[in-house]
Amino acid sequence: MSSAAAATPSPAISGPGWLKGWCEGLSQIFFQSNIYTALLILVAFAVADWRMALLVLIGCAGNTVGGRLLKADSSSVTTGMQGFCGALVGAGTFSAIGGQWAAYPIALVGGLLCAPVTWLVVALFTKTPLKIYALPSTTAPFCIVATGMLLSTEALHVSAAPAATIDSASLAFARSLLTNVSEVVLINNEWSGALILLGLFVASWKVGLAGLLGSVVGSLCALAMGEALTETANGLAGYSGVLTAIALSVVFLRSSSVSWVLAVIGTVVTAVVTVIMHRLDAPTYTWPYILTTWVFLVIAYYIPAAKRP
Repeated sequence: MSSAAAATPSPAISGPGWLKGWCEGLSQIFFQSNIYTALLILVAFAVADWRMALLVLIGCAGNTVGGRLLKADSSSVTTGMQGFCGALVGAGTFSAIGGQWAAYPIALVGGLLCAPVTWLVVALFTKTPLKIYALPSTTAPFCIVATGMLLSTEALHVSAAPAATIDSASLAFARSLLTNVSEVVLINNEWSGALILLGLFVASWKVGLAGLLGSVVGSLCALAMGEALTETANGLAGYSGVLTAIALSVVFLRSSSVSWVLAVIGTVVTAVVTVIMHRLDAPTYTWPYILTTWVFLVIAYYIPAAKRP
């Protein structure tokens, strides 16, 4: 932010503006500022579990308010840019400790904490030599906060319901096309995946196509590298590829033949990073997408045909 921009107070946000930003925090998980996409994603959460949907909204609200308290400009608040990491923290809270009463204040505090963590990540990329690459903070604040939450709430953890064993590669692949999409938001549900994918196409056919492409490539790579069929079927091996494909093809790079080629290659690399992180048995979240996208945006900086928006 320039000194001139810092000296200019950000306009006040109206009630409808706050509501819009709160809702679109969900669609910004997939880089979209679209109220209809946001509503479809909210329904996808509710299909999985209404308590998860509530925790997502609480986390998103905490992050949105926290961002504004740290002087985020009004446009970033009303377009959901200050809420999506908190929404994911809410989903991560449910994934770790379920819908018990303690989950609700934890989701709120986690959402609030995303704001200063985002500020720190943005500072790293704007106040150091890395600034020439214009790297986004993307979901890194979520991963950092969610990991802290996961480690600090071990006594409250609940066991996930046992997943049905899948022993057919074709069935695992077919199911994963939708669960890769739903697992971006920590949901293992084909119907939720279908709703989210529909929301992506509502936002833009290119975004929907990129998400589907990332899902296909991610699953093919997972199967080729010998990932467990059940894990592949449940979307755990391919969800980061969905984000990488969207990010590199149409979001952080201007859509072109070069951006789409980079997206495919990036999705393959994301699959490899995912396998490595699974072998390390560390909290994975969306780190494979984040790390791959950062590296590819640095590479794209040196490719003249790869234009930033």
